[in-house]
Amino acid sequence: MMNTTQRPAEVFPPGEFIREELEERGWTQEELSEILGRSPRLVNEIIMGKRGITPGTANALGAAFGTSAQLWMNLESMYRLSQVRNKDVNTVERRARLYSLAPIKEMTKRHWLEPSDNIEVLERRLMDFIGSDNLDTAPKFYAHAARKSTTYQTSTPAQTAWLFRLGQMADAIDANQYSPINFPNLIESLRCLTSDPEEIRHVPRVLSDAGIRFLVVEPLKGSRIDGACFWIADDAPVIAISMRYDRIDYFWHTLMHELVHVKNQDGFVNNNAAIDMDSGDPTFEKPVYEQEADSSALETLIPLDELLDFIERVGPIFSPKMIRGFAGRIGVHPGIVVGQLQHREEIPYSRHRNFLVPVRDFVLDASLADGWGHYVPTTSN
Repeated sequence: MMNTTQRPAEVFPPGEFIREELEERGWTQEELSEILGRSPRLVNEIIMGKRGITPGTANALGAAFGTSAQLWMNLESMYRLSQVRNKDVNTVERRARLYSLAPIKEMTKRHWLEPSDNIEVLERRLMDFIGSDNLDTAPKFYAHAARKSTTYQTSTPAQTAWLFRLGQMADAIDANQYSPINFPNLIESLRCLTSDPEEIRHVPRVLSDAGIRFLVVEPLKGSRIDGACFWIADDAPVIAISMRYDRIDYFWHTLMHELVHVKNQDGFVNNNAAIDMDSGDPTFEKPVYEQEADSSALETLIPLDELLDFIERVGPIFSPKMIRGFAGRIGVHPGIVVGQLQHREEIPYSRHRNFLVPVRDFVLDASLADGWGHYVPTTSN
């Protein structure tokens, strides 16, 4: 395979080779100009490297010296490239590498990085963002468990940037000391808020009182990440959600999913980089702790025996009146019922979508949020 990075130490202008040909033949520049049918000034400027060789001149030189026209075009191209290579190529290579490490354009658009035309400044700002002094090593984030739909083994650059943005913001939130003893009471308090979309505005306070910091950060393009749980200290868990979908069922399932990670101390004791993945591979199975988080979230919102009983009694009709009645009896919003019925493929995703009410505005009004026009200044940039 050709080494595409190999470069000659020095590239001479084509005029040097023309001069050698003239000396070999004993011709003067004036004689060459007459042979070529070109002006003496043009020939002199080509020999001095002040003017480039055009395809027409390359054809004439090839005919005069018994070579191919391509030889002279190649010499011209190599020389012109050499004039800009040392100045530009290193900067381009560094910028390409930087853009492969992080979604620089979107990060600057979101004000996570201050833009700069100076590559060294931009590299330093990215290192400050990830808290590292070396871009050659993988950045180290707090141990975390994340719910997303790409891969469980590694994070993409967009996902990594999203996580580090969470890390910047987490310290700005005040919260009580977390104790797992209070976890059952926390779940019960949150469960009481699930029947009315407007009650979601109380979620950040309830979590903070229980010692859990809560963040909402809009996902970067292509990140496909839904939520994350990480720990900034032994007794300081953080939950973040992306609100990738603005639906009441999505909000509550994602939140309850991440709370299972807090309960199990995933991302702390287990040091799990947990991912909830839709890989497109029907044979793929989520890690056990992710399956547990999903099933526990579903069970917390709607007890499984209650849901199965409802399905057996009224399926496959599931009229709006029946859904409202069941949701009212178990104390959740009808959209949560619809979401679980869709998840179990009891009804198509196109049915009863009017119950899947948007809740993002309620979340943003009460949370420390970044995105959708909200920006939290930090000192990291």
